Amino acid sequence: MNTFKIIKAGSNLLKNNNITSHILDSEILLSKTLKKSREEILTHLDKKISKEDILVFKNYLKRRSNNEPIAYILEEKEFWSKRFIVSKDTLIPRPDTEILVDQILKIYKEKKISILDIGTGSGCIIISLLDNLEHSNGIGIDISRNAILIAKKNAFKHNVSCKVKFLNKSLVEVINKKFDLIVSNPPYIMRKDIKNLSDDIKKHEPRMALDGGNDGLDVIKKVIYKSKDILKINGMLALEIGNEQIKKVSKVLIENNFRIKNVIKDYKNNVRCVLAIKI
Repeated sequence: MNTFKIIKAGSNLLKNNNITSHILDSEILLSKTLKKSREEILTHLDKKISKEDILVFKNYLKRRSNNEPIAYILEEKEFWSKRFIVSKDTLIPRPDTEILVDQILKIYKEKKISILDIGTGSGCIIISLLDNLEHSNGIGIDISRNAILIAKKNAFKHNVSCKVKFLNKSLVEVINKKFDLIVSNPPYIMRKDIKNLSDDIKKHEPRMALDGGNDGLDVIKKVIYKSKDILKINGMLALEIGNEQIKKVSKVLIENNFRIKNVIKDYKNNVRCVLAIKI
């Protein structure tokens, strides 16, 4: 079977399993199978595919048919123009989070700061920051030991291992250090709403990285309370939050001696991030 026929067969299988991006996904999965770029494959559509490769490709199709995200099958996701290793122990990086990184870099460009990333996951936020903030350093924490292992691999991959430590710790275990910047993309989805998420997310991404408790604010509040103690005066807390949470989050921030510096909207014009200064 040649490349054209196998892409078409893969696309039809995915389409029959209600995968909307069936053509693109079939091309990407064949690209992974053959360890060649998608562009190279599409310019050689008459090339014959071996039986061994067809078996590998079918396995990838089966996983995608079960709504497993492409990023987990590829074991990587692009973020801030870099490829990050991901696994089922880490949330898949989103373009909305890149907006947060962009705003932070505008504020701290050319400065030397210490950063704490709470719930670091793949490490994509703090690694992207430290890759651009030449004189800065930081710590990423996560309660998932496997996520920390992934973050360490990503730090090595992107040559920032000497500037960042990743620790398998909970928020309450962080003591005896003050930071200039605390950044977090905590779980903020209301528990009752998780069932409404797409199958890609609710069946495959780590539940503890999604579940924000009954009101979606459980972990956000904990981050704010802890940040009050471990941020330097005039230090900044940068939070990614959920839709329609800005009023409640702002209230908690103000009650805990923070001043709202900026709110950031995502690509759908929803408030997605809040930056607050400790006063």
